[in-house]
Amino acid sequence: MSLRPMWAGSALTLLVGVLQLGAAHAATPATAPKQSRFTQDPYPSTYRAIAAGPVLIQHATVLTGTGQRLDDADVLMRDGKIVAVGTALEAPADATRVDGTGKWVTPGIIDVHSHLGVYPSPGVSAHSDGNEATSPVTPNVWAEHSIWPQDPGFLTALAGGITSLQVLPGSANLIGGRGVTLKNVPSTTYQAMKFPGAPWGLKMACGENPKRVYGQKGGPSTRMANVAGYRAAFIDASEYLRKNAPKSAPKKKHWWSSSNGSGADSEKDTGGKRDLKLDTLAGAINGDIRVHIHCYRADEMATMLDLAKEFGFKIAAFHHAVEAYKISDRLAQEGVCGAMWADWWGFKMEAFDGVQENIALVDRPQNSCAIVHSDSEEGIQRLNQEAAKVMAHAKLAGMDIAPERAIRWVTENPAKALGILDRTGTLENGKMADVVLWNGNPFSVYAKADQVYIDGARVYDRNDATRQPESDFMLGQGATGGVR
Repeated sequence: MSLRPMWAGSALTLLVGVLQLGAAHAATPATAPKQSRFTQDPYPSTYRAIAAGPVLIQHATVLTGTGQRLDDADVLMRDGKIVAVGTALEAPADATRVDGTGKWVTPGIIDVHSHLGVYPSPGVSAHSDGNEATSPVTPNVWAEHSIWPQDPGFLTALAGGITSLQVLPGSANLIGGRGVTLKNVPSTTYQAMKFPGAPWGLKMACGENPKRVYGQKGGPSTRMANVAGYRAAFIDASEYLRKNAPKSAPKKKHWWSSSNGSGADSEKDTGGKRDLKLDTLAGAINGDIRVHIHCYRADEMATMLDLAKEFGFKIAAFHHAVEAYKISDRLAQEGVCGAMWADWWGFKMEAFDGVQENIALVDRPQNSCAIVHSDSEEGIQRLNQEAAKVMAHAKLAGMDIAPERAIRWVTENPAKALGILDRTGTLENGKMADVVLWNGNPFSVYAKADQVYIDGARVYDRNDATRQPESDFMLGQGATGGVR
């Protein structure tokens, strides 16, 4: 991708652009992701934060993402990190000071469920790279290998305050493959967008989609065959894990273990040929790959929770989860997030029993984890306003939800589900300076992102055409001047 006009044209223009950004791409190297035998990464992140000087946003209303609201407050960013959040902060003499009077500051918005890059715009068959619909079980495929970084949707999402996102395979298959978490920065390779150190996600799907796709292809054609398909895959993965577990690995009781849980057989078998499908599933059982499940009905979510217990893996989040309100207490008790639309429902039978208070109800129990997601190249541009719709419907039902709580649905909670909360998702000292400055209350219909910072660098500015990135694909396609 290109930044126009700042990073395009003559060598002089390029040099000036680099100097304006403080020697772009000269920051610290990416953190190496956690690796196990089943999750070694031959395509590691090459992401480098754009170097930027210190920035102090002053006199704004700040939602920290931790449930706190600060009025007339400041946010100080330096060396790509949040340094301080509070009132009357002191800043270095060379800091850029941004007047936030009348404006609001939040953490960068995170979308836990996107198909940008694998179903890019223009939406033509040549770009349809999200579903490997050749087999109902394809954990061997990785969404990152389909990502087209020039997808203009990344940059329209950036203009909506999206700083990180998980790109997933589609939902045609029982097990669709690995998803990847990205930093939403312009790039010519997906590796340069890859969130350093973020665990992979495993995309699974229950219900109608696998039945519809494979019902005439030899199955599954019923929900009982769906569950049989998951079980068969995880039985194979459990055996693979047993054969390939290091002798020094701590023993974990699985379905194959003896009654005393000793798992002694794992000491005797040296394993066999590497299998890409089983690598992914073994990584999920080990907890190195986070499981994300497309699932609408409450009864099916309960079945999947039982499946997870049978094979010893943890579900990070149910996605779409139209009936999550029916099992909100269980989701909270088991530490499973519900990633949901504000009000999509009724477009197929399993989406029929939705309510517009779904997210608010999932958010009520103690230790809950409610998330607003997009699953849409359009919805991702206004996740803040999708959250606002939930607040409005909740109020009509007698539930007043404060902005400082609702912002967690698109910041802290998706970061938790993705396994990156220790790095981003809240405005806390030492975390990545992924920050959005809004022109007002982000839950207003008039809300717009004025400035977006990723790792402390101002990568988008609604009032500065040189800070409005444009995809290479869009150059020469019509009006230029960046995303507005």
